Amino acid sequence: MNETRRTAVIGAGVMGETLLSGLIRSGRAADDLVVVEKRPERAVELAERYGVTVFDDLAAAAAADTLLLVVKPQDVPAVLGELGPALRPGQLVVSLAAGLTTARLESLLPAGVAVVRVMPNTPALVGKGVAALSAGSACEESHLAEAEALLAAVGAVVRVPESQQDAVTAVSGSGPAYVFLVAEAMIEAGVHLGLPRPTARELAVQTLVGAAEMLSETGEHPAVLREQVTSPAGTTAAAVRKLEDHGVRAAFLAAMEACRDRSVELGG
Repeated sequence: MNETRRTAVIGAGVMGETLLSGLIRSGRAADDLVVVEKRPERAVELAERYGVTVFDDLAAAAAADTLLLVVKPQDVPAVLGELGPALRPGQLVVSLAAGLTTARLESLLPAGVAVVRVMPNTPALVGKGVAALSAGSACEESHLAEAEALLAAVGAVVRVPESQQDAVTAVSGSGPAYVFLVAEAMIEAGVHLGLPRPTARELAVQTLVGAAEMLSETGEHPAVLREQVTSPAGTTAAAVRKLEDHGVRAAFLAAMEACRDRSVELGG
C-alpha cells in the first residue's frame, strides 16, 4: 500500500482527534491528512495543534484515497448522501459508526467504493485501544491493510467476520466500562475499609494495570494467574468465594448478552 495515500478524517470529536493525533505520532505527514470539521473554533484549534488542513465542507474529503468516518451513526446517511456522488470505485471508507453494517454503508455509496467497519474502544485515547475490523463486499486485501495501519496508530487491531461485530461490542467496545465499574467498586470498598480515597484509588488502579499487563505478557489463562495468587484457606480465597457466591460470572455473562442484544437492535 502506497504510504502517501491521502486520508480524510470526517468528524473531529474525541475519537476523531484521537485518530488524528495517533496518525501524526506514528509518522503520517500532516500534508497527507485533511480534516472536515464544521465548527470554526475547533477547526482553528486542530489546524494549529497538528499542522493539518481543516475544511468545513465535506466536498474537500472526496479527493482523499481513504475516508475515516468518525461521526454519530444517525449522521452517517446525511454525510454519505452528500459525499457519495463525488466518490469513485477503489476509494476506501473506514466507518467507526457503531451498529451500521457494511451492507447499510454500501447502500449509501456508489458501487465499487470499499467499506471497512470498525468497532474501536476508548483506551485508544491513550494509545492502548483495540479495534475490530470487518470487510465489506468491495474490499480487497490492500484496503484492509490500510485500515489496519490507520487503526494501529492508537492500539491493537484484529480482523473479525462481520457476524461477530455485535459480540465484539459486548467484549471490547463496551468492555472499558466494566473495568471502570470494577475499579470504582474496589476504590469505594477500600474507603469503606478505612483507606484514604487517594490511597485506595492508587492501589486499585495500579492493581488493575499490573494484572492486565500480567495477562498480556505471560499469555497464561486468567484462571492460572488467579490460582497462583489464591492460597488455600487464605484471604484471596475468601474474597473470590464471596464473589462467586454473589454470581459475578453470571452477572458478566448477562450484562454482555444484553450489550450484544442492544447492538443487534441498533444495527437493525
